[in-house]
Amino acid sequence: MPIAFAKMHGLGNDYVYVDGFAQSLDGLDAPALARAISDRHRGVGSDGLILVAPPTVPADVRMEMFNADGSRGEMCGNGIRCVAKYALDHGLVPAKPGASQSIRVQTDRGVLTLDCRRESGRVTQVRVDMGRPILDPREIPTRLGTTRCVAEGLEVGGRPWSITCVSMGNPHAVLFVDDVAAIDLERLGPQFEHHAAFPKRVNSHVAMAISRREVRMRTWERGAGLTQACGTGACAVLVAGVLEGRLDRRAIVHLPGGDLDVEWPADDAPVFQTGPAVEVFSGVWPDA
Repeated sequence: MPIAFAKMHGLGNDYVYVDGFAQSLDGLDAPALARAISDRHRGVGSDGLILVAPPTVPADVRMEMFNADGSRGEMCGNGIRCVAKYALDHGLVPAKPGASQSIRVQTDRGVLTLDCRRESGRVTQVRVDMGRPILDPREIPTRLGTTRCVAEGLEVGGRPWSITCVSMGNPHAVLFVDDVAAIDLERLGPQFEHHAAFPKRVNSHVAMAISRREVRMRTWERGAGLTQACGTGACAVLVAGVLEGRLDRRAIVHLPGGDLDVEWPADDAPVFQTGPAVEVFSGVWPDA
């Protein structure tokens, strides 16, 4: 069946969005559609597929995410900002007067609150309450560490690495290095992703603290590969930087696709990330 879609991105971390309010998603094989539509040579081209659907709990909309390989993703920081923009710009959530508005999005991580800022009637920036970071190794999950996984040793690619693990609803391994550009992440990323230390695979990030309030990072996302940005990963990098004593609790995170403002106010507080959301084009996929 033909299905309407929109192509959107947050800092170049791009997804295809399907509106489940305007069209039925009954019978949709979302993993198969994600694989086909994400293909950068034979499809639309994206890091994955995100369904925007009516919520099943008290919230404004529901987000379901699938990686480019068809696997289910629990959370996406850049993707959820675009969900909020889509919901408000396309009238799934009635717009209120003023330059800002909050909405609630149901995710596999739970219901998250997003503060959206408008310019000329369109959402341009979104601040997301990403929830508290998960640091218990059993819940991340990882086989590294005991009560926390901070600067734990792991050999990958024939050399030892110091790794801090964080979950933002999805698992992350953070490696602080001297030069992020010098790391062959295209080779190492799959080795980290499928390492036995990570039962549900892992998103891996190399990071370099420029100062206590500024950090540069690159990402290998499980199920998608190298990406221009990773919102949950940026949050994990800040948390890891705080735990390792490298970063203050608020920092600008430089990703290949642009910058995110990330803050972790206290150990028992949620992480907040702020960044842009952009709609690129819309179309109809002929056979879903």
